[in-house]
Amino acid sequence: MKRYLSLAVSAIALAACSNPAPESSAPETDTAETQTDAQSTERTAGYNEDRNAYFGDLHIHTRSSFDAYIFNVRRTADDAYRFARGDTITHPSGFDMTIAGGPLDFYTVTDHAEYLGILPAMNTPGTELSELPRAQDMFSTDPGRITAAFQGVGASVRSGEVIAEMHDTDVMDSVWMQNVAAADRHYVPGEFTTFAAYEYTSVAANEEQGSFAGGNLHRNVFFKGDAPDRAFSTLDSTNPEDLWDWMDAKRAEGYESIAIPHNPNVSDGLMFRLQTYNGDPLDAAYAEQRMRNEPLVEVTQVKGTSETHPALSPNDEWADFEIYDRLLASYEVSKTEGSYVREAYRNGLKLQEEQGFDPFRFGLVAASDSHVVGGAYAENDYWSKVGIVDGTPMARGSVPFFGTKSWDEQPDNQIVQNAREWFSRWGASGLTGVWAEENTRESIFDAFRRKETFATTGPRMKVRFFAGFEYSDDMLSDSNLTRLAYDGGVPMGGDLVGNGTAPTFLAWAQRDPNMGALQRVQIIKVTSEGEAVYDVACHDGTPDPDTHRCTDNGAAVDMETCTPTGDGAGELKALWQDPEFDPERRATYYVRVLENPSCRWSTWEAMRANVPPRPDVPQTIQERAYTSPIWYIPSE
Repeated sequence: MKRYLSLAVSAIALAACSNPAPESSAPETDTAETQTDAQSTERTAGYNEDRNAYFGDLHIHTRSSFDAYIFNVRRTADDAYRFARGDTITHPSGFDMTIAGGPLDFYTVTDHAEYLGILPAMNTPGTELSELPRAQDMFSTDPGRITAAFQGVGASVRSGEVIAEMHDTDVMDSVWMQNVAAADRHYVPGEFTTFAAYEYTSVAANEEQGSFAGGNLHRNVFFKGDAPDRAFSTLDSTNPEDLWDWMDAKRAEGYESIAIPHNPNVSDGLMFRLQTYNGDPLDAAYAEQRMRNEPLVEVTQVKGTSETHPALSPNDEWADFEIYDRLLASYEVSKTEGSYVREAYRNGLKLQEEQGFDPFRFGLVAASDSHVVGGAYAENDYWSKVGIVDGTPMARGSVPFFGTKSWDEQPDNQIVQNAREWFSRWGASGLTGVWAEENTRESIFDAFRRKETFATTGPRMKVRFFAGFEYSDDMLSDSNLTRLAYDGGVPMGGDLVGNGTAPTFLAWAQRDPNMGALQRVQIIKVTSEGEAVYDVACHDGTPDPDTHRCTDNGAAVDMETCTPTGDGAGELKALWQDPEFDPERRATYYVRVLENPSCRWSTWEAMRANVPPRPDVPQTIQERAYTSPIWYIPSE
């Protein structure tokens, strides 16, 4: 059993009238002629000029991913889309999974492009792949055989060195087109949106940790409409910049796409480092190409949150949230610098001021990264992500092993260490929110492009963020608030060009009616020299003008029942001006919304098992949401 869970984790590793033109423009190659037949160019019944909030998961794996199949996942893309629409699906460990909060508005299968569909073919009698010597010991529930089976495949994916006998491009291309067809089958304009997509699984190997450890550089690639007949993978190149070249070339052929990096928190400082993949200095061409192809970043998912880190934001009381910082398949800690989005915003502003370009002007999204076709978004109904490896509370480290009731009595072995170091530190997250005119591929993809997106750690709270120079106090009570905000300013994801006066920001959040009440709304300000956190809307009253903090609302949790206690709000909104505003300095602003405290998933599982919660993981959390930024640009 020593390497069983270790290898399991390795498998996982695998605008408005005043809106200026963006500094890095999006491509305009997409036309109606390049869309699939399933896509509608007509307005649906839900069309809203002021845009609706839609929620979805952009990161889902099925049996076609090599790692999922090795760990006994047998569900298909069709199963994934049915789960997202409310169907109950059976987990590989035998229990039922039903989506928390009801059906989603959009959902995307993103199977690993590397050896896509090869493992199922190797496990199908009568195929040529099933006759390979490798196939004889590839499929099992025995830990030793699983370890041996995965080692070669995982090393190949990470290194980019092809296993020739398994590299059947006909099978991989066929399964890719099957996934594309499944997305088209389940796309219902106005009701449920899907995208053809896949995961590009690049890892910068850490030689000190062996072939399975390294810095995560994974990306998910999404196509707006039609998709090419093959997917570019790390077996083509492990360099993400080569992926961008391929995307640019396909875009010129009419295949519009974006890529979304995920888990920068475990990138070992490489996701946002100030060098290219090969170690060259960054330049304007790099920044333009990266922003053209990667306008968004996944800021939270099951393997931790990548907003910021206590070491980077020591004055942010809420920075220590769901920090998962182990390198993929390792107990070694990922380098902090270069791994979190808030620091990247700061470094991007510095590059802009000093060299005239910014490669880190990305919006924010969230996802689950589920490998069992269905995401676990609720703390009280959590099943982690891998399959049989983490399918029980004991395997996840929330309930003691071997029948003991005391955490002090746990044996000191590899299984317990894996549960402590990895699975128990994962979280029930997350979902992407978009503001789009209607629930269609065109409208939602356009929202991705303009970065009118927000990320949540699971709840479906709605968050809006605008900035303008003409906003007035009476707006907040106006029934046309949204239209006034669009007409007089820019939404999240936009650039606000200065006019010599201080802008006014509108932050507006509504709770998920099925989840916790709201405690506060904050605006995070980032400049090239630092950062500041301002509470701008409180559950009761207004923030203290000196500390910029709300008063404590007394919200807590009854730890005997996991029942929340104390006051909170259903809706919070405020107009705010930066008390330290400098019209001559660039700044990045984004909103963070905090719910009242609630029980973490590990506490729920311990309570149900009648054992004490783990003492070394948080017993409660504050669910939250993050908006894409608004970038303030001084006037020339």
